[in-house]
Amino acid sequence: MRVAGKVVVVTGGASGIGRELSRAFASQEQAGHVVVADLDGDGAQAVADEIGGTSMRVDVGVEADLVELIERTERDVGPIDLFCSNAGIGHGKGIDEPDDVWDKIWRVNTMSHVWAARHLVPRMAARGGGYLFSTASAAGLLTQIGSVTYAVTKHAAVALAEWISITHHSDGIRVTVLCPQAVRTGMTGDGPGVAGVDGMLEPDVVAQVCIDAIAEERFFALPHETVKEYMRRKATDPDRWLKGMRRLQEVYQVD
Repeated sequence: MRVAGKVVVVTGGASGIGRELSRAFASQEQAGHVVVADLDGDGAQAVADEIGGTSMRVDVGVEADLVELIERTERDVGPIDLFCSNAGIGHGKGIDEPDDVWDKIWRVNTMSHVWAARHLVPRMAARGGGYLFSTASAAGLLTQIGSVTYAVTKHAAVALAEWISITHHSDGIRVTVLCPQAVRTGMTGDGPGVAGVDGMLEPDVVAQVCIDAIAEERFFALPHETVKEYMRRKATDPDRWLKGMRRLQEVYQVD
């Protein structure tokens, strides 16, 4: 997909990967218009002012907010060509987390993608096509040592992206899912933890990997090349892979 001249929406666009995606779409890729959405409305406005786009305060954990984002964009800007469902949170750790913790991370990390697709796929299909980009994590392909809530919701996000790509490819819908390890964002402010075993990447580097994947219409955007090898090992010998992950957990002393 060529982004030049297209209408693009980026959630979680006030900082981190979302901010760098918004900047790259606007300046490097010459998008027709970029809508920056974030729970941090002031931050979204600052990015929008910088790139000549528009902003909207959105809680992606609320379906009505996403509906309003889509409706307002298509009414005031134009049909959405590329929707980047990038917002996410790291919330909760163990299996014993109460339901309200599970509900919050489920809504933001998984259901936000479901809701975006629910309200965009029919419109895009009727127009002959469109592009859905979502930010998951290497945790969605492997796991997240120390946080079952993160691992489960990111796995679900990857599964959703796969299903949409299979089911709606003939409708002209293209899908890319981002699955990085540690990236220098607010989520890694206290350090990368076990996710940084292969190093921490800067968000602008990750954004460029995403831009390239979208241009080539590749399903996976994998900024950390080692993730491919880990996936291969997991598929080839899952018991050995699990044994290795247990050792890694011991090294990082994660309960």
